[in-house]
Amino acid sequence: MPSSPARIVVEDLCKSYRVAASPPGGRRGLAGWLPARRSWRTIAALRGVAFTIEPGTITGLIGPNGAGKSTLIKILSGILRPDSGRVTVGGLVPWAQRLRHVARIGVVFGQRSQLWWDLPVDDGFALLRDIYRVPPALYRTRRARLVETLRLADFLDQPVRQLSLGQRMRAELAAALLHAPPLLILDEPTIGLDAPSKLAIRAFIRDLNRQDGTTILLTTHDMHDIEALAERVIVIGHGRVLADSPFETLRATTLSGRRLIATFDGPAPAIALPAGVSRLPAADRVLALDFDPARIGAADLLRLLAPPGTPAGTAAPADVTITRPSIEDVISRFYERHASTP
Repeated sequence: MPSSPARIVVEDLCKSYRVAASPPGGRRGLAGWLPARRSWRTIAALRGVAFTIEPGTITGLIGPNGAGKSTLIKILSGILRPDSGRVTVGGLVPWAQRLRHVARIGVVFGQRSQLWWDLPVDDGFALLRDIYRVPPALYRTRRARLVETLRLADFLDQPVRQLSLGQRMRAELAAALLHAPPLLILDEPTIGLDAPSKLAIRAFIRDLNRQDGTTILLTTHDMHDIEALAERVIVIGHGRVLADSPFETLRATTLSGRRLIATFDGPAPAIALPAGVSRLPAADRVLALDFDPARIGAADLLRLLAPPGTPAGTAAPADVTITRPSIEDVISRFYERHASTP
């Protein structure tokens, strides 16, 4: 059976870089600038990375700076060639069959533009139509739909350099999708955007996946993008896959604790804390507790705050909130656990 043009298979992928080593203390003489006299070191960007992404899914690729995400994205896009391993995207090897490959993918780099800086947006779209050889009927249909859904009509005739960041990112998304690619790769698509622009782009990405079945690979440091969009999260660190699971599974296995915030009409009571509960700094009338629900239930903890037979006049909670850890807490804790992994 032929491979779907959006199916990604990565097996035992390795990539290293050779970089010049600086002398101790940052001192280097003229000899340090001469290639024959330099010392070099090798940095392993990817070490045995393996995963498969099925068509029609949204996958988040996350990791700290220097984890290997950008290198992986460049290999999948056909920009870089790995040292070893196997990669196919829809049955094509990205760097070996690059022309056929790039015709079937769309790529958006949040910090780079594929549009022409001094040309109006619509002229850039027309150039991309010719580059990708998009049939006229398909181009008209795609352009009309993208202009409407991404609200581009007001600035189609403006040069890209005159656009706000939010406008430019919406135009970049449209540019990447004019040729109707089955795979869209997004590298930091919401970086630097304000909240309304982020929400608009997230909504568009969800609709694109649901209506067109577009496979989406998303890399970002904005964990709210991951929580809002990704069905599955691949965590990269030290050039390796540290985790590959639905986000909720990652949350449950990494940081399953809960936080109770109780606000009192008077001073918060001093209570003896059982095992599995820790008190956090808070205002005089607020009691903030982290607890492990596997060791003590929320109902039992609430009974500690106002147990039966509490003397009259003792402060009782006026408001109680129980929350799960934030996505930032989940990912930060995960990175901490793997920080010393060689």
